[in-house]
Amino acid sequence: MRVIGLISGTSMDAIDVAVAELSLDGPTVHLEPVEHAEHPFPEELRGPPTSAAELCALDTGLGRAFGDVARRYRGDLVASLGQTVHHEVVDGRCLGTLQLGQPAWIAEATGLPVVSDFRARDVAAGGHGAPLASTLDALWLADFDGPATALNIGGIANVTRVSPEGVVAYDTGPGNALMDAAMTVLTGGLRTRDTDGEFARRGRVHEELLDRLLADPYYALPAPKSTGKEHFNRSYLDRVAGGLTIQAEDFLATLTELTARTVAAECEGVVIGSGGGMRNPALVESLRRHVDLRPSDEFGLPADGKEAYLAALLGFLTWHGLPANVPSATGAAGPRPLGSITPGRVPPRLPEPAVTAVRGLRIGRHRRPWDGGPRART
Repeated sequence: MRVIGLISGTSMDAIDVAVAELSLDGPTVHLEPVEHAEHPFPEELRGPPTSAAELCALDTGLGRAFGDVARRYRGDLVASLGQTVHHEVVDGRCLGTLQLGQPAWIAEATGLPVVSDFRARDVAAGGHGAPLASTLDALWLADFDGPATALNIGGIANVTRVSPEGVVAYDTGPGNALMDAAMTVLTGGLRTRDTDGEFARRGRVHEELLDRLLADPYYALPAPKSTGKEHFNRSYLDRVAGGLTIQAEDFLATLTELTARTVAAECEGVVIGSGGGMRNPALVESLRRHVDLRPSDEFGLPADGKEAYLAALLGFLTWHGLPANVPSATGAAGPRPLGSITPGRVPPRLPEPAVTAVRGLRIGRHRRPWDGGPRART
């Protein structure tokens, strides 16, 4: 079946869409990338809601925006990861998570059934509901030649480490979140990101600020763990940088180095990168000083579209009655089917639930993860 995957990441810089042809062959899912794109994120939806009325309006506005994007593509099913607006973690335990983008508007705009709200079931089962990228990564890299780490750099960075010992995945800390917050403040709101690493490349790392940032207790917490902008935000920067006088370029260089070091500390083997952070040459250069970083494009999945393809995969698994979480990554009590289904214009006709557990993912017609790209080093 053809699935349209949708997501707006924590950076809120675009609505990402990917279209994939997906099929089951025993324990293997075949994913054929068809196309992927980015659509502008509506400016009027960027502000955080401060009342029930604003929360309702945001849920509706995002649903309409996602629906407007999805209706431009042809598919049999829409899978929407939505927009995370809050992720509540207390004492290392996720107490709740909220993704907006009302699926009824997507179903109304496209006429297709919609699978959405993937994280909540994992949280209800004792997990963090994140990183769900571990589902794709664990299947994709299951027979990789040597240890490998899949890295996604959005507002928050997350890794999935796959080795013969098993799968471990978690949020490493800030990806672009602190850099974006700093740029917004330093430019008076004129710029919300350090495009092409322009500021960071002109600056030097401020060692005292970096030491303060690296002292955050989050980095020492054991996995599974997750975090978000509830922790790493503008107020956080104000507290940590209090009393320091730092040039804007040095501030950005330091935050770039923070992301690179905290990510690199959690990686093993070949590091396969994706997400918006891979467009920042200053961050990529810093990461490459620490790890063997390759873009996911070299292994069959476009770095810009990987999370939207993840959404498509999650929707496909749910549609076929298959678990879509990795308990060792999220901390859930066990495998769970994820998400809720909103019918399209006609009553949904789900296939008979698959009886064979999925253990692998092939990208393209006959592609293994390392076909067409460098082999992992052992």
